[in-house]
Amino acid sequence: MTTSGEAVLSPTGWVAQQARRYEESGGTEGTTIQGAPCLLLDYKGRRTGQWRRTVLIYGRDGDDYLVVASNGGADEHPLWYLNLRDEPDVRLRVDTERFDARAETLSAQDKERVWPHLVDVFAPYAEYRLKTRRDIPVVRLSRTDG
Repeated sequence: MTTSGEAVLSPTGWVAQQARRYEESGGTEGTTIQGAPCLLLDYKGRRTGQWRRTVLIYGRDGDDYLVVASNGGADEHPLWYLNLRDEPDVRLRVDTERFDARAETLSAQDKERVWPHLVDVFAPYAEYRLKTRRDIPVVRLSRTDG
């Protein structure tokens, strides 16, 4: 976190604006993207060690949260994904609750099991998968604090 206790917001304007709204409201506003539920992911930068924050759509698998490293179907992984591969300990805000979690990229088999649910949550994921040459990772975020 920065000296003020806040993570550095995404350089993408709309993401930063939504993250600010989500956090400043205590998780009562800005909790969806195009009708899909979203969470705040705080993660450490792999080069700077600085905490950063982004907004991600999520699905559920039991008690765990699932996020898709789609990057809109681009051929490169999103930066947040590259960072949490190196430092999997993260902090989440889901609605009004804030907690620590650990990130783990799903195996191909697990990803195929949860993929239909994720497409139900956010239909464009199906299109993103078709438009990129890379394998889009799905990440499980498991709560680590009580």
